Amino acid sequence: VRIGQASKGKCSFDPAQSFTTVMVDGELYSGTAYNFLGSEPIISRYSVSQSLLRTEYSTSWLNEPSFVFADVIREGKSSVNGEDDKIYYFFTEVSVEYEFFGKLLIPRIARVCKGDVGGQRTLQKKWTSFLKAKLVCSMPELNFVFNVVHDVFILKTPDWRESVIYGVFSSQWGNMGLSAVCAYNMSSVDEVFSRGKYMQKATVEQSHTKWVRYNGLTPSPRPGACISNQNRLQNINSSLLLPDKTLQFVKDHPLLADPVLPIGNGPRLIARDTNYTQITVERVPALDNNVYDVIFTGTDKGFLHKSVVYEGGLHVIEEVQLLKNPEPIKTLLLSTQRARFLYAGSDSGIVQSPMAFCDKYTTCEDCILSRDPYCAWETRTTSCIDIFQRKDQHRKLLQNLQGNASISVTPRSSETYQQVAVKPGGSAELPCKVRSRLARVQWKVNGSDLTEAAHFLQMRDTGLLVYSAAPEDQGRYECWAVETAAGKNFVRLVAAYRLRLDLPERARPAADVVALSYPDASAEGVATAEAKGNSGHTAGPPPLMSSPPPTEASPLTSATTGRGVGAEPQPKLLPPAKASHSPPRADALDPSARFLQHDNSSALLFLFLLFFLLFLCAVAYNCYMRYLPAPCLRLRAALLGPQKKPQPEYVACEAGLMETAPDKPDPAGAPHQNGAQQQQLRALRDTGYETESECGNVKGPSHSYEEGDNNPSKARPFDVDCESQPIEYADADAPY
Repeated sequence: VRIGQASKGKCSFDPAQSFTTVMVDGELYSGTAYNFLGSEPIISRYSVSQSLLRTEYSTSWLNEPSFVFADVIREGKSSVNGEDDKIYYFFTEVSVEYEFFGKLLIPRIARVCKGDVGGQRTLQKKWTSFLKAKLVCSMPELNFVFNVVHDVFILKTPDWRESVIYGVFSSQWGNMGLSAVCAYNMSSVDEVFSRGKYMQKATVEQSHTKWVRYNGLTPSPRPGACISNQNRLQNINSSLLLPDKTLQFVKDHPLLADPVLPIGNGPRLIARDTNYTQITVERVPALDNNVYDVIFTGTDKGFLHKSVVYEGGLHVIEEVQLLKNPEPIKTLLLSTQRARFLYAGSDSGIVQSPMAFCDKYTTCEDCILSRDPYCAWETRTTSCIDIFQRKDQHRKLLQNLQGNASISVTPRSSETYQQVAVKPGGSAELPCKVRSRLARVQWKVNGSDLTEAAHFLQMRDTGLLVYSAAPEDQGRYECWAVETAAGKNFVRLVAAYRLRLDLPERARPAADVVALSYPDASAEGVATAEAKGNSGHTAGPPPLMSSPPPTEASPLTSATTGRGVGAEPQPKLLPPAKASHSPPRADALDPSARFLQHDNSSALLFLFLLFFLLFLCAVAYNCYMRYLPAPCLRLRAALLGPQKKPQPEYVACEAGLMETAPDKPDPAGAPHQNGAQQQQLRALRDTGYETESECGNVKGPSHSYEEGDNNPSKARPFDVDCESQPIEYADADAPY
């Protein structure tokens, strides 16, 4: 409990809560939470000789802040107006001046005066010089804002106006995967706090409070300003003597309307898929008598990014993995003593790292193109060294931070090419390791730039994969690294290979030599040649890529194929002794020629016919089983006819119905049909239902077939007497 009370207002109760502290002349300035819950943020000063001085507990002063950094800027000795030293705080808080559907975060910079002791009646034991402003870090061309500050470093100079503030920012919406480094001039910061406009609350419709720019008269002395020589001439030597009007104004208007804009109105560095957590900067003098700012940034994966700021932009020198496990770097400090080291701290430990890794550059070109102010090429030892580690006046060093490396490109001799053999139809991997991530890889085949082709595939690690190797793929493969610096393109050869096909050695008869020719657009046959004489000949296949000049003695010559791939000089072919165009024997053909002449058209045709027959069988079966639509069913009926024959009684019934009704007999003329014929006709036409004529609904006499029946009620039990018993229809209107 005693420890908690003693540290109350100096650090947070919970390590997860943000806080920042700085010790200035024996006094502790801190930004933290004052209570255990962390709901009361304060910026305070603890001194043995003075009581606790803190901010007002109000959302206008601090609204859920997340503190990241605090430092002091000494102005007393070099200040023309005799102003006091100032302590600056950097944090991110919830916005009060913007309307948003959620909590909009805003990066802030706040300032208090070192000699502030509070007010006499207003703001007792409270800061009378507390003011805060907005830090802007955005890309105006894309309308994208980095509204969360993670760490800040102030690069101090003897003249405080030339000091530069560097900060790492990210977006509130972390799915963007972007981090930025913005820089601010201290003179711009002082201009905002000394002459900027204020913001004030305005009530809208008696229920909503909005912050607007204050355009009224500002009290004198200026609210939030430190005690200067002008105030001392007015007998105001302390903040206790400030008038209540000034103190009440700064109490109600702690927020400035004018923001602090970055240098160049944009970020110095933007990193994709990277989250920066810490930053530190060192100003380094180079061999060209210029001073450069070297930025060290730590990531949430344990990596260190090293960058240099030069006129016209920023250059990323290298990326180094400092931590073994991917965890955030939470502390990044520089040691500028005799042993120059960089210290990175995380939850698991602390890592000590040199400021530069110059020994990894093995050539003069790599050392100069790195553009590292710490590194230079020593001509005597032919090595890249750290100029701050070994100081020797008699050594000759080469360094150019513009990257102007005069590289002479000399072709390699044939002995330096690495031989690579591949079987026909196989694949070969040609690695190319480029040290610089800024370099662009360019492959050349036999001196020509590699274009998109079917047998080439450039891999992600800048290597080249040659697959389905053919004779035209043979030749010299060179990997060149192209890097742009100082407005020039510098190229250097990284790897060189000579690719050839590994063909099997075959013994051939010594009496004849067959010259192979490859098909061309104008060639229609295969030329053969037979060697004359008993001169010896070497075993093995003939040259695969030959282009002998046409002569009068040899009307048939071998044609050349390829994609701009050159060939070695080949011996001339002898003219054919016979005008025979018979194909060469199978045992004399070259294996690669057999590989190229292999034709799969017959197999493809057989497969096509097989699948077509299967398709026709499937259609016929489905049509026969009546699974297909009406057109197929009609075709089936036309081909096969109906399967089932109607029963005889239905045929007789249909025939009876289709009969033409006889003319109405004359009552005085023809006699009636006999009873047996009427009974048979009635049996054929009886459907079980009475017709309208039988029910007497039709005018005129009804000539029914019951006239020849002596007892109709017994012979026809289902006949209904319509006159005595009317038919009732079961419809919706009938009663239940």
